[in-house]
Amino acid sequence: MLEGPVGAAATVAQARDAVRICVLNLLHCLKLACDNLDNTAEFVRLGGFVNCVAGFPDSPKVIDGDSELLIEIFDEAGRHVRTAVGVAGLPGNAAVEVDAIVRLNR
Repeated sequence: MLEGPVGAAATVAQARDAVRICVLNLLHCLKLACDNLDNTAEFVRLGGFVNCVAGFPDSPKVIDGDSELLIEIFDEAGRHVRTAVGVAGLPGNAAVEVDAIVRLNR
């Protein structure tokens, strides 16, 4: 786990790599919950949080790593709306955290 804050203890490039790992972990949990990823209809929303120094302007650049990976894996179904928020801290001093709303085919 990469520890923050980004802009001091971690770079934007390191945080982008860490956020991609977050998405892979999210996909693993989705697969466990749904037996496979074939039932994924679309990613509706992605929320990204960046533990960063005050005034850090690049939270969207960090969370771009997630968005790019989802589109790479799921093509159009990976396109989503999103938030990219800089925060003063995250649990465990994590540098990044993500959540998602996913629509499934049933």
